[in-house]
Amino acid sequence: MIKHIVMWEFKAFAEGNEKQKNIEAVKKVLEGLKGKIESIVHLEVGTHIVNNSVPCDMVLYAGFKDKQALEAYQKHPLHKEVAGFIGKVSERRTIVDYEL
Repeated sequence: MIKHIVMWEFKAFAEGNEKQKNIEAVKKVLEGLKGKIESIVHLEVGTHIVNNSVPCDMVLYAGFKDKQALEAYQKHPLHKEVAGFIGKVSERRTIVDYEL
């Protein structure tokens, strides 16, 4: 099993929207990938709920059967479309992939 963790810090304003609206939009489209990309075994998206100085607004946790399934996800056109939008509205991204 491969666990794919991604954390983002969003821009205060991007693509004509305030940060919170972009966070909500990204959460919705990421959650919509489940069932559309068959290599996804598990997917959850969370937004930061504690008001502190941690530079992270959202986290994605996705699970994949193996490295090939993760690669299929990363090459999928729907993933690329979502990633393109996230790249426009986010400041920073941190990714960790590990195998159990």
